Amino acid sequence: MAVDISRLSSVGANEAEAPSARRYTRSPKAVHLTPEERGQRGRAARAEVPRASHAVFDPTAVRPDPVELLEGQAATRVPDLVPIRYGRMLVSPFTFFRGAALIQAADLSSTPRSGLIVQLCGDAHLMNFGAFGSPERRLLFDINDFDETNPGPFEWDIKRLGASFEVAARDEGYGTKDRRAVLLEVGRSYREAMAGFAGMRNLDVWYSSLDVERLLADLRAGMPKSAVKRAEANLAKTRTRDSMQAYGKLTHEVDGQRRIISDPPLIVPIEDLVGTDVPVDAVLDEIRKIIRDYRRTLETDRKHLLSQFEFVHLARKVVGVGSVGTRAWIALMLGRDAQDPLFLQVKEAQASVLESFSGRSEYTNSGQRVVAGQRLMQAASDIFLGWQRITGLDGLVRDFYLRQLRDWKGSAVIEGMPPKTMKLYAQMCGWTLARAHARSGDRIAIAAYLGNSSVFDEAIADFSAAYADQNESDYAVLRDAVTNGRITAQTGL
Repeated sequence: MAVDISRLSSVGANEAEAPSARRYTRSPKAVHLTPEERGQRGRAARAEVPRASHAVFDPTAVRPDPVELLEGQAATRVPDLVPIRYGRMLVSPFTFFRGAALIQAADLSSTPRSGLIVQLCGDAHLMNFGAFGSPERRLLFDINDFDETNPGPFEWDIKRLGASFEVAARDEGYGTKDRRAVLLEVGRSYREAMAGFAGMRNLDVWYSSLDVERLLADLRAGMPKSAVKRAEANLAKTRTRDSMQAYGKLTHEVDGQRRIISDPPLIVPIEDLVGTDVPVDAVLDEIRKIIRDYRRTLETDRKHLLSQFEFVHLARKVVGVGSVGTRAWIALMLGRDAQDPLFLQVKEAQASVLESFSGRSEYTNSGQRVVAGQRLMQAASDIFLGWQRITGLDGLVRDFYLRQLRDWKGSAVIEGMPPKTMKLYAQMCGWTLARAHARSGDRIAIAAYLGNSSVFDEAIADFSAAYADQNESDYAVLRDAVTNGRITAQTGL
């Protein structure tokens, strides 16, 4: 089998930093309105697009076939891995939802638009929030997936977040009353947080973050003891998830050298993928060049730090649900000795699912789009977050972004989560999403649009329940497509 990463020659990363790499070479002139004018802008948007209108989900008769949308994505992915994606989506309506960002983006495009634009996550479901280590070694809670990030109307992210909680709550067997309470918390926490950010100074908004340990200390009195113990155990585990832990789990010694293990099809070392017509050493030399070029997208101090690590080995690694089939790699680097590892994840970035509906990205390099969106929305980003472009031997240009594979990364355990705890988790996600939007959008206008009542909260809850019904129907369509042989799914991976 020929290897995708061997079809490469590096296109200098510097071109991504140059003005010519952007679709628009001139930034729009900043307009500085007064807080009163910004608030009036939000109220005017509310008059044009009432908050209650966001409750409506009425799929049209010409709604795209959901399986056809997924097949369209599959056309640019590694064919051998696409069945794994379908298999993971078929586990439950909840896992289907995780892989259905494009389907929901298409649906959201026909819903009312507030016209208040922010940098969207684009895939703001509840499992794309979690803990990670900041450069200052604090454990922060934030959005952690930006593959689909692009500008768009702020409510699109909230609707995907709300729908994800409804789907997850159904998966956990919650009753109608408990599900509704969780959904109302999504809208309420976002609305109240945005009101708080609207009253803050610009720098204070920028410096805002959610410290996980401080938050847990504040919530400890109101949480069941079992939930507290569960959260503490999860945080302790999160702190162990770093390059050293990955080193012990994902590598072994071969002829006196450390190499990434083989666990096909989920982990496949580079030498097992390269065809006989392509020397492995030549591929590894090219990868070293790619890493050198990627280093140019980092800040000066991070460039220096990365230069102290030597590239050792590479393997393809299947990740996530929606990302399965895109080209994702893990690169093992070693520093001062064999006990100083660094794992980088090299992940393909394709066009955002939002671009067909909210407008093309200003970045021609999709890896740069991901990095720019992540830096804009997160309180703190990975120190090795950067991008690269590769032209393959097949002549196709592919964009990638790079970051640490693990750096205290942790996520909530939804399975078995009681309704009261999920409500607290909804509060965390709502606050975090509001802070991310407040950094890029007009927080005063959005706060004025949302107002002080629960009208918007109720609308998001209604929409989420309706969309969860649609998600279950789409899940059944995918299941039928496998049953009748239209597509192939590989389960258990």
